[in-house]
Amino acid sequence: MDTYKKTRVEGVVTNSRQRVPKLHLPSVAQQQQFLMEWNHTPTESLQDMCIHQLFEAQVELTPDAVAVVYENKQLTYRQLNCRANQLAYHLRSLGIGPEVLVGICMERSLEMVVGLLGILKAGGAYVPLDPAYPRDRLAFILEDTQTPVMLTQQKFVERLPSHTAQVVCLDSDWTLIAQNSLDNLICEATSNNLAYVIYTSGSTGQPKGVMIPHSGIYNQLYWRQTTFKLTEQDKVLQNISFSFDPSVWQIFWPLSFGAQLIMARSGGHKDAAYLVKTIIDLQITVIALVPSMLRVLLQQQDIENCKSLKHITCGGEALSVEIIECFFNKLNLENVLINLRHSQHRW
Repeated sequence: MDTYKKTRVEGVVTNSRQRVPKLHLPSVAQQQQFLMEWNHTPTESLQDMCIHQLFEAQVELTPDAVAVVYENKQLTYRQLNCRANQLAYHLRSLGIGPEVLVGICMERSLEMVVGLLGILKAGGAYVPLDPAYPRDRLAFILEDTQTPVMLTQQKFVERLPSHTAQVVCLDSDWTLIAQNSLDNLICEATSNNLAYVIYTSGSTGQPKGVMIPHSGIYNQLYWRQTTFKLTEQDKVLQNISFSFDPSVWQIFWPLSFGAQLIMARSGGHKDAAYLVKTIIDLQITVIALVPSMLRVLLQQQDIENCKSLKHITCGGEALSVEIIECFFNKLNLENVLINLRHSQHRW
């Protein structure tokens, strides 16, 4: 029992008739310990650290380690950083800087990760546009944000709704982009500037753009790292659409702390058999799933061989006792199952 709880319990024991508000409270010294020492967070870092700077710091530590993998292709931390820098310089030349929104309509790929980092390094904020979304939703977001530049892949150019953004294709335009410097840019953004704008589903009305600054993402990454301690041996599977908030930690958590980011193939997040095979073949250690998908996953052949898993995050739906029991029956490991619908629940 911690000191705070112990203090309150002792107050009840010594005077059971005392009203709760009158119970003995911790001393000033104890309160200082609770609030300042045990609740210490890196406030100085939060004031001036951007997410891409966390990545750049990791590049210095492990430049030749594999940073991101997509099917049979991969980039080291140095290679990913250099490509993102080249894109960032190109975006700067197009007027991208702090608080400027940049649309990005891409499938999961190495280019998607280059695109996200390039936007942040230029100082801008990314607006994810899932190519699988209906055209009217994409049209609404583009009209609402009025992004001056949009990153995409050549195959999506003709499928996009009418817009006024300047299009940059990270595949067909790369020869031009690659003429830029490989060096890190001077950071023009601060932690108070926007990092991304993700739109709500619109199920209760018109979709709304949720604006998140670098400091908000940094805070979550710091919490995840201090709580779960990702290592250079970990492999995080990126299986959630980048139009949903959980994709943010899936992408930037491993890249900030030296782990490998494994990009699931397009549509792979819906294919339970593919997910199980990927977990086994690539020795995935961290994954996030909605409970309904976890249920399907647990019914797959070979699920018992997913022994590399050590951190499974669930959210978005209620996590039933039935699924929890099935999880531990099928995966007899010292896994941690995190229910982010009620984040204090860990099994």
